[in-house]
Amino acid sequence: MKLHIETISDQHIWDRFWEMHAPGALFQSWAWGEVVLRQSRPLTRFGLYDGSTLVGIYQIMIVRARRGTYLHIRHGPILVTQALRYWQRILTHLQSLAGTEHAWFARLSPQINDTKEYRALFDTLRLKSSILHEVDAERCIVLPLDPSEDELLSGMRKTTRYEIRRFEKMGIHVVRSTDPADLDKFYDLYRQTSARQHFVEHAGIREEFEVYTKEGNAVLLLGYHEQTLLSAAIILFSGSEAIYHHGASTHTKFPVNYAVQWEAIRMAKKRGLKSYNFWGVAPEGNLTHPWSGHSLFKRGFGGLEVVKIHAHDFPTSGLYGFTRMIEWWEERRRGY
Repeated sequence: MKLHIETISDQHIWDRFWEMHAPGALFQSWAWGEVVLRQSRPLTRFGLYDGSTLVGIYQIMIVRARRGTYLHIRHGPILVTQALRYWQRILTHLQSLAGTEHAWFARLSPQINDTKEYRALFDTLRLKSSILHEVDAERCIVLPLDPSEDELLSGMRKTTRYEIRRFEKMGIHVVRSTDPADLDKFYDLYRQTSARQHFVEHAGIREEFEVYTKEGNAVLLLGYHEQTLLSAAIILFSGSEAIYHHGASTHTKFPVNYAVQWEAIRMAKKRGLKSYNFWGVAPEGNLTHPWSGHSLFKRGFGGLEVVKIHAHDFPTSGLYGFTRMIEWWEERRRGY
C-alpha cells in the first residue's frame, strides 16, 4: 500500500500509538510536545500511514542554533517496525521540510537498541552518527520495581544500602510537592549544582513541571536535614516508569541524596509502575567523563544498564560539515 504522511492533531490517536509501541520515549509523548509548545518553540506532530493504517509517529522541533538550524526528533521516530521503506519515506519528508525551514540537517534518536542490525540500517540510509556525546538517556540505569523493598535493598551496592538505612536516624526527611511555587527552592540548589559541576542549566523546567503536574504525573522531592534543604529532584511519571529527570544538591556529609532517591523509588512502586529510570549515565569505568560522579551514585542502587542507539544526523545541506566541526570542538572542550 502507498505510504503517506499527515499531521496529527488528535491526542488520543497519538497517545494510543505511543503507549503501544514506545512508552519509554519520553520526548515523543504528547505531554512533552506540550512542554515544547509552552516555551513558544515550533513543533509539529506527524503520522506515517501505510494505506489507512498508522505505522509511525514523530514530532519535530525546529531548532535555530549557532551551529545551524536543524530538525530535531528526540526519541523518535516511533515505528511499528524498523522497515527500510518506512525510514526512506520519513527521510524524504525531512528533506522536503528542511528545504522549507532552511535546515542544515535532521537529528534523530529513536528508542531502539544499539545492535549491529540497526547500525547497518542507518549505514544503508546514510545517516551519520552524531558528534554529540550520549544525550537524552541513550545510556541509562533502569531499576525494575517488581521486587519487594527488602529485595531492592539487597540488590544495591553495600554503601548505598548503608546510607539508606542510616538516614532515617539522622533527622533527614523528604517533602513531596506539586506546587510550582516550590520550584524556587529547587532552582536555588540547581544554580549551585550547575556552577559546581559546570553544566548548562536546562531550559523549560517550569513549563515541564506545570504540564506534568496538571495530569498528576510529576512531583518535586525536597530533601532536608532538620530545616536545611540539601537535595531536590523532579520526578516524572511517563508510561509505566518513573523518571529521575532533574536533580540538584549541595555538598554535605549527610546522605540526603540517598533519602530523596529512596523516597522516589518507594513512591513509584506504590503507584504500581514497572520501573524507575535513573536517566543518563556515563559509560562504566570512564572516570574522566563529566558525569562519572553522579553515574557512580546512580549505579549504586542496582538496576540494569540500558543502551539505545546513538543519535544520528541526516544531512540536508552542504553546511552540515560546519555543524560537525563546531560540535567536535565543543565536545572536546567540555571533556566528553
